[in-house]
Amino acid sequence: MKHSLQLKLSQHLTLTPQLQQSIRLLQLSTVELNQELERYLAENPLLERSDLGPPDEQRAAPPNGGEAAEGETLRQEETREEIRREDSREQPSQFSDEHGFGEEHAPTGSARPASDDDRDDFTQLAAAEPTLYDHLLLQLALTGLTERDKRIAAHIVGHLDEDGYLKSELEELRDSALVALPDLEIEELSIALRHVHNLEPTGVGARDVAECLELQLRALPEDTAHRDSAIALVTRHLDVLAARDFNRLKRLLGVSEDELRDVRSLILTLDPKPGRAFGQGDVRYVVPDVVVRKVGGRWGAALNRDAMPRLRINKMYADILQASRDNGGRHLAGQLQEARWLIKNVQQRFDTILRVTQAIVDRQKNFFEHGEVAMRPLVLREIAEAVGLHESTISRVTTQKYMLTPRGIFELKYFFGSHVSTDTGGACSATAIRALIKQLVAAEDGKKPLSDHRISDILAQQGIQVARRTVAKYREAMHIQPANLRKSI
Repeated sequence: MKHSLQLKLSQHLTLTPQLQQSIRLLQLSTVELNQELERYLAENPLLERSDLGPPDEQRAAPPNGGEAAEGETLRQEETREEIRREDSREQPSQFSDEHGFGEEHAPTGSARPASDDDRDDFTQLAAAEPTLYDHLLLQLALTGLTERDKRIAAHIVGHLDEDGYLKSELEELRDSALVALPDLEIEELSIALRHVHNLEPTGVGARDVAECLELQLRALPEDTAHRDSAIALVTRHLDVLAARDFNRLKRLLGVSEDELRDVRSLILTLDPKPGRAFGQGDVRYVVPDVVVRKVGGRWGAALNRDAMPRLRINKMYADILQASRDNGGRHLAGQLQEARWLIKNVQQRFDTILRVTQAIVDRQKNFFEHGEVAMRPLVLREIAEAVGLHESTISRVTTQKYMLTPRGIFELKYFFGSHVSTDTGGACSATAIRALIKQLVAAEDGKKPLSDHRISDILAQQGIQVARRTVAKYREAMHIQPANLRKSI
């Protein structure tokens, strides 16, 4: 067989580094985007944020040259212009000037020195909220217990979960404390546990819900109405109460219906998770990417400027690059190009989010006017065709991106959903059906709650054909209990 060389030409699609970066930035949430930008800022000296400087910092004009500034003017719709004019702050007409995109830069040394008024006022920082562990240890320190008993009680406190419950057995606690307390006995742990039960909040250290509620009931004055019946209920018949078998409860407790109602009301005043009031941990806040308002009779979307990082080229390093072009400044030239790519991709990211959001708002106007019951069916393909993008791009845009509306903050994906056909040949979205189910449950008679089959029949009378199992699925998704567990006295 004879070997030979052949030249073959073919075409294939390749994702350039710039396009890969654009796709990656598009799918990031606002928090993740800022984290990613911090990494770029640390690695590229030619890139800096202009939104972190003094508000009155003067910006130099972009350098004249063959390259156009990255922050060129974008199309502005009439609604967005009206929304921006409504803002009391001065808002330039160009996207680049408004949001800080482009090659506008100022010398890094031009910032005015910080005055005493600009310095952080640490006296206004809120004190850290004490955890349940710290709160209980502080109380133990003030008791008259011996040092050994305090150490044993502190060992028990250290094994409480975030709700204040002790899930470990006493034998396990003893085994885990053998190093510090080699002669520890189970009886000592039992005594120390009773001391923990006397701490605030009442109910901590309980092994289960029944014991937690019992501790809180026994802490009430003895002359509290229905206290003894409530203690008997939580210690022996809590499962019957959970099943809402009120007739059986009346027989077991020997009380009337009115008395049972009072007993149940007393139990509902208790806290089954006493530890949750302490040390809630990290609180996560949602930063909306866009704001939706009604201006001039039209619903329009505008970018949330507080959520938008403003990037620009650092003047000092740009001047160094200009001076070293003839002396081998290739490394800085490459970083300058990367900085331009990033500025352009971040600008494109927010422009895409705004376009997609406006397309959603245009199709869900009835939701903003009338609420969930007016939500129309919407799929990614419809928005993709409207804005001229691929469905995968719409999926990235609507994931972990939020809009602030007069009805609350919603993820963009919230406005998409399947549809159910109606008798009139139209379609009703799944979100609207869930809202109708919620309304029906909220208005039902507590003594005769609506079953899933009955809810399905009511929806059918309104022209919406929904199977019973579909009603059950929507009800469970909204964390609504079945009819037998919604029954009240």
